[in-house]
Amino acid sequence: MGREKDGRGEGKAKPKATKLKRLSDHESAGPGGDAIKNSAKSSKSAEKTDNGKAQKKVKTPKTEPVESACSEMVKEEQEDEDFRAKKGLKRKRIKDEPMEDPSHSSATPTLKKKNKKHKQEEESDGEFQKKKTKKRKEQTVKKEEGENPVSKPKKTKEEIKEARLLKIKKKEEEEQNRWRWWEEEKYEDGVKWKFLQHNGPCFPPEYQPLPDNVRFYYDGNHVKLSPAAEEVALFFAQMLDHEYTTKTVFRENFFKDWRKEMTHEERTLIQNLDKCDFGKINAMHKAKVEARKNMSKEEKLAVKEANQKIVDEFGFCLLDHHKERIGNFKIEPPGLFRGRGEHPKQGMLKKRIQPEDVIINCSKDLPIPVPPAGHRWKEVRHDNTVTWLASWTENIQGSNKYIMLNANSKLKGEKDWEKYEVARKLKSCVDNIRTQYLQDLKSKEMGTRQRAVALYFIDKLALRAGNEKEEGESADTVGCCSLRVEHITLHEQLEGSECVVEFDFLGKDSIRYYNKVPVISKVFKNLKLFLENKEPGDELFDRLNTTMMNKHLSSLMPGLTAKVFRTYNASITLQQQLKELTNKSDNAVEKLLSYNRANRAVAILCNHQRAPPKTFEQSMANLQAKIDARKEQLALAKTELKQAKKDAKAKGSSDPKGSSDPKGSSDPKLQTLVERKKAAVKRCEEQLLKMEVQATDREENKQIALGTSKLNYLDPRISVAWCKNMEVPVEKIYNKSQRDKFAWAMDMTEADFEF
Repeated sequence: MGREKDGRGEGKAKPKATKLKRLSDHESAGPGGDAIKNSAKSSKSAEKTDNGKAQKKVKTPKTEPVESACSEMVKEEQEDEDFRAKKGLKRKRIKDEPMEDPSHSSATPTLKKKNKKHKQEEESDGEFQKKKTKKRKEQTVKKEEGENPVSKPKKTKEEIKEARLLKIKKKEEEEQNRWRWWEEEKYEDGVKWKFLQHNGPCFPPEYQPLPDNVRFYYDGNHVKLSPAAEEVALFFAQMLDHEYTTKTVFRENFFKDWRKEMTHEERTLIQNLDKCDFGKINAMHKAKVEARKNMSKEEKLAVKEANQKIVDEFGFCLLDHHKERIGNFKIEPPGLFRGRGEHPKQGMLKKRIQPEDVIINCSKDLPIPVPPAGHRWKEVRHDNTVTWLASWTENIQGSNKYIMLNANSKLKGEKDWEKYEVARKLKSCVDNIRTQYLQDLKSKEMGTRQRAVALYFIDKLALRAGNEKEEGESADTVGCCSLRVEHITLHEQLEGSECVVEFDFLGKDSIRYYNKVPVISKVFKNLKLFLENKEPGDELFDRLNTTMMNKHLSSLMPGLTAKVFRTYNASITLQQQLKELTNKSDNAVEKLLSYNRANRAVAILCNHQRAPPKTFEQSMANLQAKIDARKEQLALAKTELKQAKKDAKAKGSSDPKGSSDPKGSSDPKLQTLVERKKAAVKRCEEQLLKMEVQATDREENKQIALGTSKLNYLDPRISVAWCKNMEVPVEKIYNKSQRDKFAWAMDMTEADFEF
């Protein structure tokens, strides 16, 4: 590498882009969406080397050890020459080896090794040696496995181009083979299909008893359990490391259901869960998990091929003579019910589903799916007004479960399309409906007033209607129409503020809904009236239920339900937020942040919460470390750009034919260097912006689930139209499976679409 003369006339290496020491906390931008800092001070403690990597300064060894080492080496070489002379041997020389003074510090391999040794000793915690040992081990392992430790050669331009063309061709073939059902005429009279053939559901394998060396202990004594009791014990043992097994409700429900599976002798003996030792079974489970992680390539391939055979047999059906993918073709295996939130039935046993529990649905004149050997179906139907292929009733909540087609199928797509079209129709009459329920707030009939207040909440807060629990479900979850007095608190009007209603209840899936909402005075006065002479456990809307609410809504608009209001408000909120938050002049990263913020507003409206991921803090710390490192790189890149401009300017002024402007410098190499440094600065700035936006997005999205609203409540045509208007690839919003799910929207939506 070439060297320049600094002010003291000493040789100095040209600096390259490198990573400096981490900036102090007050210099780094946090993940709160603050203005992005594009520069940072270079660290003075870093020393730039010829290869451009920042390193700590290595102290030069004192002169005496160097001279001593050289003298010793010269002595060893002289003895070697004498030995060779006696034996009549010539000294072997490396081709083009320079004959230099062995006392020169840079010419001797031995001294280089000593300097390298000094460098190794100065690296903290033996890091150098650890890296070297690790690399040697990795190479040894690769050799033993028959792999080439040398990195694979990079693909040529022709190979890259060929792979790209192959990918495009495959995509085009998929598009050509896609069933464009949205271009066909729809069936009438509720008919969903005219031809349906499938092989039924795939059942989980039967239970295999534990090996003899894996034992269960009760009160310190080995107990051989019956197969039924042993299987349920295994379910609990597999969850020992999970917090569920520490919850009182979970443990009580499990023990109650477990005892039902025991023999009389086992029930007589096993009376206390705290005396049960599942340690050996848990250890076996962990060993199996670890073994699956460490499977060889051949073993993984064998598992993959076996799974593919199952998919090929059970994962597809023929719907109106088109091959369609089935979504959940596997019957869920038995296990312990977990539920969401603080579900009162957590820990109960989900029993094994047998073919005798399953109803099959298929075409009448086609072969009926064959049940597993020794079994028969509960019933076979030929109902083309429903979309399920198989159905059964689960034992925990008594709800019906279904085998349905995949999300990208015609049946699912049609259902989505119809759902969003009904929500769009609400837009044309929502103002009249709002005017009506505001008038009903003054009605002389108490039932009409209660309905008006409930509809106000359904409209403004996107609350679910309620009364939606399946028969037999005991979880204390409620919706708008089933609110109790204890679920709301009224805060009287304060100076200059509105009347506020505080909500606190468990919604769907036992997810807590907590919100403080300002309301108009008419709603507040009615709520005070509804609360009079009632106990905390009494119903707030005692003259209203979901059936009455939906019947009233359908009289206002055909097909209108409380759920349609929720879909309408979610979609219209997304469209409004996108208009407010995004500008066409924004860069791609900023546009995506605006989209996620609009989506987040909908998720908050619909109360789509999630628990923060366990790895969130560590993930954010890792991202912040990358941001700090990128800032340091940007600072150095700017410093190098400044130096390059300075050098070019100096060259231009010293050259009689040159110019003082770097762009006009007569040296093309310097011009190229300046442009390259400019590109490096720009690249660092773009990468830093992307990382900081990502940090902001993660922080804001910590406890919000965006996926539910995106897939179930937001009309995909809004997002597709936005992508076309903002020139954002739709792949940035929807992944491959989501694009397949909304293929109808991708194909038919223009940029001017309005929900």
